[in-house]
Amino acid sequence: MRVLLDTHAFIWWDAAPQNLSVRAKAACFSPDTELMLSAASVWEMQIKAMLGKLTLRNSLQEILSAQIRQNGLVVLPIKLEHVFGLDSLPPHHKDPFDRMIVAQAISEGCAVISHDSAITQYSVEVIW
Repeated sequence: MRVLLDTHAFIWWDAAPQNLSVRAKAACFSPDTELMLSAASVWEMQIKAMLGKLTLRNSLQEILSAQIRQNGLVVLPIKLEHVFGLDSLPPHHKDPFDRMIVAQAISEGCAVISHDSAITQYSVEVIW
């Protein structure tokens, strides 16, 4: 199974897995799951960390490097098809980072691990 982690799900998976639902945790820790993180989430976390709105256990670069190396995390780049896919999304969610995550999940045919109820309004599988 291929899954795209929402930003909060990545933070919890990395530092506070007890915050994940049983189903989300099972998907994250299954050896059969290809875990992906959007470059949009990396951008969002970097901005929030720089503004003092997000405190991480290490630098974002260190966390990502460790997760890539230890758990095979794949950072999904933002492709033009993802950007153009935003056109077809109804305005259920106002957050541009979350909208990009949804567009990427639809384009890439993967589920999203998220606790955000607004994401469930899109035609994408949400695991929580």
